[in-house]
Amino acid sequence: MENTNEDLLKRYICELEEKLLSAEVRTCPEELSRLLADDFFEFGSSGRVWYKQDLMGEDGAGEVRMLLSGFELHLLSETAALTTYRILNEETGGATLRSSIWKLQDGRWQMFFHQGTPAGSLGHT
Repeated sequence: MENTNEDLLKRYICELEEKLLSAEVRTCPEELSRLLADDFFEFGSSGRVWYKQDLMGEDGAGEVRMLLSGFELHLLSETAALTTYRILNEETGGATLRSSIWKLQDGRWQMFFHQGTPAGSLGHT
């Protein structure tokens, strides 16, 4: 994959990650369903394991106020990518390190796996 294509893909998947933080998407099971693979699962920063069906209720994934920074894309193959970034929870001030695996399926990118790990600060250790 050329650098320009990789840069475009990085921007696109970053936009998808940011959509998953937006209230409009998080509270809409239909939107969540389009962005999350059917076999999606998450290891939450709380220690809880989530599956796609857990997020398909009336309230979806619930609202959050979070800022994404330090986004990186790591291609695993032509149809799979790992993202890594930091999140600042604007409500609690807590920081987490995040990673996701995205897969290209049926012509669209969907999140297959996500993990949040509590971080003491947003600085490097």
